Amino acid sequence: MFASQNALSSAEDTAAVQLGSEVYASNCASCHGENLEGQPNWRRPGKDGLLPAPPHDETGHTWHHTDDVLFGITKYGLAEFAGLEGYESAMPIYRDVLSDAEITAVLSFIKSRWPDDVQARHDAMNEQAAQNKSRE
Repeated sequence: MFASQNALSSAEDTAAVQLGSEVYASNCASCHGENLEGQPNWRRPGKDGLLPAPPHDETGHTWHHTDDVLFGITKYGLAEFAGLEGYESAMPIYRDVLSDAEITAVLSFIKSRWPDDVQARHDAMNEQAAQNKSRE
């Protein structure tokens, strides 16, 4: 159903992190913050009924999701990716805006800003997801 994003984010890939920094600044920072801090009260719907943009730093939940999930939400939108009919989100869908490489680069940039222990936990989660997928 969804195109698989075969490349995982990498905080060590300096070229990807640099590209991701630029793409993030142009497409994501206006809502998720220049320092990945997100919008205030991001866990509660605003007056418009939509959830504010969450932080992408270690205080948020971004690192609790595998790269495949983060990629899918970014490219297709949460409603389509997760099959949540009728779900509305303020986050744009980037399918026709960013290339797969740019989305992966943004994820690499975000990951590069997390503490080492959070990066390691995220890597382990991605590895476990890949093992589970190969068993299917």
